[in-house]
Amino acid sequence: MLSHPDLAKLIFGRLSLDSLPLHEPIVVYTFIAVALGGIALLGTVTYFKLWGYLWREWFTSIDHKKIGIMYMILGFVMLLRGFSDAIMMRAHQALSFGDSHGFLPPEHYDQIFTAHGVIMIFFVAMPMVTGLMNFVMPLQIGARDVAFPFLNNFSFWMTVSGAMLVMASLFIGEFARTGWLAYPPLSAIVSSPDAGVDYYIWALQIAGVGTTLSGINLLVTIIKMRAPGMTMMKMPVFVWTSLCTNVLIVAAFPVLTVCLALLALDRYVGTNFFTTELGGNAMMYVNLIWIWGHPEVYILVLPAFGIFSEVTATFSRKPLFGYASMVYATVVITVLSYLVWLHHFFTMGSGASVNSFFGITTMIISIPTGAKIFNWLFTMYRGRVEFQLPMMWTVAFMVTFVIGGMTGVLLAVPPADFSLHNSLFLIAHFHNVIIGGVLFGLFAGITYWFPKAFGFRLDPFWGKCSFWLWVTGFYFAFMPLYMLGLMGVTRRLSHFDDPSLRIWFLIAAFGAFLIALGIACNIIQFFVSFKNREKLRDTTGDPWDGRTLEWSTSSPPPKYNFAFTPIVHDHDAWWMMKKNGFKRPLGGFVPIHMPLNTGAGVIMGAISFVFGFAMIWYMWPLAALSFVALLAVGIGHTFNYHRDYFLGADEVTRTEASRTELLASHV
Repeated sequence: MLSHPDLAKLIFGRLSLDSLPLHEPIVVYTFIAVALGGIALLGTVTYFKLWGYLWREWFTSIDHKKIGIMYMILGFVMLLRGFSDAIMMRAHQALSFGDSHGFLPPEHYDQIFTAHGVIMIFFVAMPMVTGLMNFVMPLQIGARDVAFPFLNNFSFWMTVSGAMLVMASLFIGEFARTGWLAYPPLSAIVSSPDAGVDYYIWALQIAGVGTTLSGINLLVTIIKMRAPGMTMMKMPVFVWTSLCTNVLIVAAFPVLTVCLALLALDRYVGTNFFTTELGGNAMMYVNLIWIWGHPEVYILVLPAFGIFSEVTATFSRKPLFGYASMVYATVVITVLSYLVWLHHFFTMGSGASVNSFFGITTMIISIPTGAKIFNWLFTMYRGRVEFQLPMMWTVAFMVTFVIGGMTGVLLAVPPADFSLHNSLFLIAHFHNVIIGGVLFGLFAGITYWFPKAFGFRLDPFWGKCSFWLWVTGFYFAFMPLYMLGLMGVTRRLSHFDDPSLRIWFLIAAFGAFLIALGIACNIIQFFVSFKNREKLRDTTGDPWDGRTLEWSTSSPPPKYNFAFTPIVHDHDAWWMMKKNGFKRPLGGFVPIHMPLNTGAGVIMGAISFVFGFAMIWYMWPLAALSFVALLAVGIGHTFNYHRDYFLGADEVTRTEASRTELLASHV
C-alpha cells in the first residue's frame, strides 16, 4: 500500500505549493492582472453568447483562411507577452548601474531574456508567418483548401498548446535561465534541476510537431494543388518563397526535435549525449541546434521577401522586375542556408579552414539577398509608386535590412566575430534583421491582405502612427547597442559598473517605449477599423488593385475559394485576366468537396498540453494516460470519414452570380 506522501508524489510528481512563485511581487501582480483580464474576457464572451459561434465557426474550422487568421491572432497575443519581457529588460538595464540593482532579481532577469527570445521566434514570428502562408498561398495557386484540412487545424492547436506551456511557466514554476537556445551545460540537470528547461523542451517539442506537420501540408499543397496552367515558373513570388520556406521547415525542424529529445534523455534518464562524461560533448548540441537555427532565420524571412515582392509590384503599378532572378535567388538562399550554420560559433575553436569556409559561404549568401533588394528598387524605378501603408513598411524594410545585412557581413569575418560575438553588437544585428526584415514584412502583409480577409481596409491614420513609432523606436532601441557592442559591452548582463554607459541604455529604453506606443497604435487601429468597417469597406472587390489570383475572389472569399478553377497563363494571373477582360468560365465545374468542421484538433491540442505539463512535473500516470488519450483521439478521427459534404453546380451558381457581376463591373 502506498502512503499518503507516496501517493501524492505519484499523482503530483514534483509539483507543490512551493512551485508557485509567490515570493516574486512582479509575478504575483502580473498573475492578478492576467486573471482579471481573463475573467473579463470570459465574461464578455459569455454575456454575448459567443461560445457556440466561436466553437462552430473558428475553433473547429478546417478552412485554411480562418486557421490563418487564428495563427495571426495567436502571434499578436504572444507579441504582447514577448514585448513586455523586452521592455522590462530595457528598463531594468537602464536602472541597474553602480549601487542600484534595478527591479529584477538576477535569476528572474535570466528567465525573462530566455522567455523573450523563445516567444518572439517560436510563438510570434512563426505563427504569423505560418498564418500568412495559410491564408494567402492556397488562394494564389487557385486551390479550394490545403491538401490536408484537418491536419491544418491540428497543427494550429499544437502550436497553441506549446504557447500555453510557455505562459504557464510564468505562474507555475519557472522558465529556463539558459538563453533562448538552452546550451548545455547550463541546460543540464546538474546546472538546472528545476522545471525551467523542461518547460522549454516540451513547449518547443509540441509546437515543433505542429510546425513540421504544417510544413508538410503546405508543401504538398503547392506541389499538387496548383490551378491548371500554373507551372512552377508561373507561380507568384510569394508562393515560391512559401515553397522554399516549407522545404526548410520539413528539413530543419526534425533536427530540432531530435536535438531536444537527446537533451530530454540527458535530463530524464541520465544519458550523456551533451555532457563530458562517457564521451558526450556539449558542442554537439550547439551544432545540432544551429543546423536547425540558421535555416530557421530564412524560414522567417523568406515569406517576408515574398510579401515585399507582391507589395512592390502592386504599389509601383508595374510587373515585378526580374521575376526569374527572384526565383533563382530564393532557391539559392534556401540551399546556402544549410552551409552557414557554424558562423554562429566561430569562437568554438574549429580551426582556420573550417572558419574560412563558413565565413565565405556567409558572405556568398548575401549576394542573392542583395539581388532581391535591387529587383525591388528596379521595380519602383519609373513606376507610379503609391506610398500606401504596405509600401511604407516595404521602404522602411529596405533601409533597415540593408544595415542589418552589412553588419552581418562584418560578423561573417571570423577575426571580427571573435571580438563582437558575445557583445551587444550581435544582439543589435539579430534584431536588425528580424524586426527590420520579418516584423516589418509581416506588418506589410497584414495591411496588404487584411481587406482580402475581412472586406475592409485597416484605418490608415492609426496605421501610419504605428509605422512611424515602430521605425523610429527601432532605431532608438538598437543603434545604441551597436555602439555598446563596439565598446565591448557583453550581452545578457543585468548590472553594469561603468556609469558612462548609462546614456546608451537610456536611449535604448526610450526606443523600447516608442515601440510600445507603436504596438498600442496597432491595437487602436484594429479597434477603430472594426468599429468603422463600413466606412473602410471597398466595394470594388480589389482594394489594392492586386496582381495575383487571390484578388479574383470576393473579399472575404467564400469558404470554397473558387467555384470554377481558374486557368493561369502568367505569374501575374489576376492582372492578366483584367487586362484581357474578365470572363466567367462557362464550363469545367467540378463538384466542391467540403469537409465539415471537427473538434478533434482542439481536443488533441488540449491533451498535448496536459501531456507536456505532466512530463514537466514528473506526473507519470497522467503523462501515460494523456499520451494514450492523444493516440486514441487521433486514431478515432481517422475513421471519421463520413463528415464531408458536396456542393453542386446549381447551389454554387446562386452565390457565385453576384460575385461574378461584382468582379466584371470592377474590370
